[in-house]
Amino acid sequence: MKNYYVILLTLATLTVSAQTKYSNEFMNIGVDAAALGMSNAVVSQTADVNSGYWNPAGLVHVEDTQLSLMHSSYFANIANYNYIAYAMPIDKSSAMGISLIRFGVDDILDTTQLIDDQGNINYDRISTFSTADYGLTFSYARKLPLDGLNFGVNAKVIRRIIGDFASSWGFGFDAGIQFESRRNDWKFGLMARDITTTFNAWSIDEDKFEDISSAIDGENQELPETTEITIPKLQLGMSKKWIFHYDYSLLAAANLNMRFAENNDIISTSFASINPALGFEFGYTDLVFLRAGVGNFQNELQIDDSEQVTFQPNFGVGFKYRGIQIDYAFTDIGDQSAALYSNIFSLKIDFSVFR
Repeated sequence: MKNYYVILLTLATLTVSAQTKYSNEFMNIGVDAAALGMSNAVVSQTADVNSGYWNPAGLVHVEDTQLSLMHSSYFANIANYNYIAYAMPIDKSSAMGISLIRFGVDDILDTTQLIDDQGNINYDRISTFSTADYGLTFSYARKLPLDGLNFGVNAKVIRRIIGDFASSWGFGFDAGIQFESRRNDWKFGLMARDITTTFNAWSIDEDKFEDISSAIDGENQELPETTEITIPKLQLGMSKKWIFHYDYSLLAAANLNMRFAENNDIISTSFASINPALGFEFGYTDLVFLRAGVGNFQNELQIDDSEQVTFQPNFGVGFKYRGIQIDYAFTDIGDQSAALYSNIFSLKIDFSVFR
């Protein structure tokens, strides 16, 4: 019986997502342990293969073919998050990239057929299924005539699957710009996600839905909505890097993440909500890196109806040698107390090292 409710609840989230205009949240988790260690405050200075996710304008800084891989697990290893990206320069003024994200829960027990028509329990009728979300992104970036100004665009294809019960296709676009001041080395960035709104169209197996719904006494579930809408989001960023005694560096960065909806962000209005993020990276000879960041500031309602500000701290380390970079981040997808922290590893390879 419990599994009937699990599947119904999963399908019912489609209706909630459609009504609140939130969907495809797996695309907002983030990629690259180096960025996650800085609480994702990288929109202005991202400049490698991972820019396809954070701000495609940064791809123009890619000088040779690059590959990036990342794996992380959430909710006590129940959910797995995997990412792979590839980028290469097209010419001196432009670059392209492609990336794939998968967020999924595998081997979920399907006990909807556990009891046969005669009311007998038959364990041989138990099967397993997976629920998985896929995001495939194609990126293009180009330098503009104004020195230091670059732009980039993403075209995204979204595929979401809930076993044999339901599946969807979605499409959307992102756009980003970066500007670097040659006078004082400050960097600025703007990333607009889902600028045209991203639509997901769901196909639900109505026969299976009816079987599950009718199998629970007193349940008369209506078929969920079949369309989801992902509203646009804006990310504003600025950063600066200082060099000390030739060998030491300090990078400081800040982001303002804006959604056009009222929620629990620390700054929230009926028009938009704003969530700041701060990140720092200390480097030694461009070989070893220590990172820290804080973000996801939320006004959480307490049991006594008071509000308390919560936040999410992140930490990370990195090592780079001859074009190979390994990064680690200690982070979660909630605040400092609500979710289990995860150990995230990523690998980046610059193929110029093999030439």
